[in-house]
Amino acid sequence: MSWLWAIIVGLVLGVLARAILPGKQDIPIWLTIIFGIIGSLLGNAVAGWMGVDDTDGIDWIRHLLQLAGAVLIVALGAPLWASVRRGKRSHSR
Repeated sequence: MSWLWAIIVGLVLGVLARAILPGKQDIPIWLTIIFGIIGSLLGNAVAGWMGVDDTDGIDWIRHLLQLAGAVLIVALGAPLWASVRRGKRSHSR
């Protein structure tokens, strides 16, 4: 069941990150989910380092750090994905 939650959270965070970033991120939905999961893990790690990973009530700071991690990963990963896709197209001609 934890894998299902990871996929759902990854999808939500990845879609939110794509909506926050300006311009179009031409990445498939499966990569959006992966980037969201990686961003979530990054945000959890930063929250742990800051000591805000487990608080009373809703962990708003941890959730914001997860979203920030997803934004960072999508911002770095989308251009990388585009360059990989362009490289494959130029070699196939």
